[in-house]
Amino acid sequence: MHKKIFLMVFLAGMVAFTVASRADPVTISSGDTIQKVLSAQTGKKVSVIIKSGEELTGTVTTVTDELTHLGELAGKEFYDAIVVNSNIAAIIVRVK
Repeated sequence: MHKKIFLMVFLAGMVAFTVASRADPVTISSGDTIQKVLSAQTGKKVSVIIKSGEELTGTVTTVTDELTHLGELAGKEFYDAIVVNSNIAAIIVRVK
């Protein structure tokens, strides 16, 4: 009896986790810029590839015309990053 209850609770938790972990698809349109794409990801975790080849992963907190603030950097939990938008070569967003 306890095994059945545990199994039901476990499966319900897995379904809830799967639904909660889905992300919105990324869309772009004519005239979009790095700034617009990053602004659409505000509050979400992204990776940005800098033109030098370095990859930074964090939560987009603020985007201006010139700069992007990434908080909660992966692997550097006590640090944030300010990235110059014109130095960003690519943006990686989790969509599944």
